[in-house]
Amino acid sequence: MSVNVARKIAETQTERELVMSTTSAQSIFPSFRTIILLAALVVIALLVIGPFLIAIATATGSAARPTGSVVDDVSPIFGVTIPQGYRQWEMIAPAEEAAPLNELRVVLGNETAITAYRNGALPFPDGAVLVKLAWKRVQSPEFESASVPGSATTVQVIVKDSQKYLSTGGWGFGRFVNGKPADEAQHETCFACHEAGVKNHDFVFTRLAP
Repeated sequence: MSVNVARKIAETQTERELVMSTTSAQSIFPSFRTIILLAALVVIALLVIGPFLIAIATATGSAARPTGSVVDDVSPIFGVTIPQGYRQWEMIAPAEEAAPLNELRVVLGNETAITAYRNGALPFPDGAVLVKLAWKRVQSPEFESASVPGSATTVQVIVKDSQKYLSTGGWGFGRFVNGKPADEAQHETCFACHEAGVKNHDFVFTRLAP
């Protein structure tokens, strides 16, 4: 075999190996166009699915909190919040607290609580919520013998859930000052006070005003 023929055979073999190597590399590594296409598909999928994932996460977060709360802060021990829209609830009764507190108070109830009061139902059903608003009692500047609400002091909330609050008569308690819950020490005294005074009235002090 001549030198030229051998050289030609060697060159042909080399070219064949280069072609095979290139083909193999192309089969292993995707082309730039393929990468761009895949990236575009990922972006489109995120745009389509993203809002649903956000909605699910938001719903999950909301479910972890009591329904319809005004603030995210919850009372220690009980996890009670100020209910949304409670200012539009019906009044159960007003009250006056003597010294040293010197407060005017009013207790409001949600529909479940109001219905229970009107039907004389005891114990209160689960879902009943009472909210007590309190203000400092001050003399009216227009009518000397009258007392009127001064600065707000507290908003107090009790929520009936016989299973969740089994150890406290079925009631959860929340005491709030300027929208923020009072400390744990104050909440530790809530049930003891209700138990000592009105155990025979499902631990609720307020009676429906005539």
